[in-house]
Amino acid sequence: MRSLIATFMRLAVLLIVGLVTVSAVEAADRDKLLTEPGVYGTFAAFSLDAGWGKQDQVVRIAQLTVLKGVVEQHREKLAIDVYLLRGLSDHADLLFRIHATELRDTQQFLLDLQGSLFGQHLTDSTVFSGLTKKANYVPGMPDNLKAELKIPSEPGLTPYVIVIPIRKDADWWSLPQEQRAAMMQEHTEAALPYSKTIKRKLYHATGLGDLDFITYFETSRLEDFQSLILALEKVKEFRHNRRFGHPTLLGTVTSLDEIIEVLAQ
Repeated sequence: MRSLIATFMRLAVLLIVGLVTVSAVEAADRDKLLTEPGVYGTFAAFSLDAGWGKQDQVVRIAQLTVLKGVVEQHREKLAIDVYLLRGLSDHADLLFRIHATELRDTQQFLLDLQGSLFGQHLTDSTVFSGLTKKANYVPGMPDNLKAELKIPSEPGLTPYVIVIPIRKDADWWSLPQEQRAAMMQEHTEAALPYSKTIKRKLYHATGLGDLDFITYFETSRLEDFQSLILALEKVKEFRHNRRFGHPTLLGTVTSLDEIIEVLAQ
């Protein structure tokens, strides 16, 4: 099946040449976009409509080749990751995580994606954006706790991805800074035991939509992730979450080529 799909893919490239032009310009500095502060992160989740699976396989493969062309074209300015949610989430089939120094570049990518032959089958979109910032340690946090936070997660594959949007209640923002700081230290201490097996990235979303934060996780141990959430639900800061999830997105870290293979079958 894999060789058959590869053959169809090569044929599809010939069929759609002229419809998709992939820039030869060097791709964006991915590592820089994923690690530096001041970068916009956008999460766009989509479902595939009922008509997608009714098409002939050769048609689906041609449209998936268009998808790949759109992604590659925009990698000149963006870091684009695609995740497979189908089978693990009832909210969407695909998730795109896009990092950009200019949010309008992300907007153009999504416009091109949704306007493409493949994008015509994307429905029920959920899109939210946030901004990365430098780590802002709680005032008075012990140095040993700061040091532990800097220890990288265990190396190796982290096949699962979870995205949780968060909105705080009005009382949270009206609390004195010292009280919020104390709650965040309690939050940090509760999460620390799981930092070795769960990678986490935080995006600040206040003013960019209806959220205050977007939390992104990768792990190979979903049982540890469950324990992390249970631990966080017990701290005082959690009571100020007006929204936690809704949706919670669960999927797998998958290459674009692997996703194309799955959706082509």
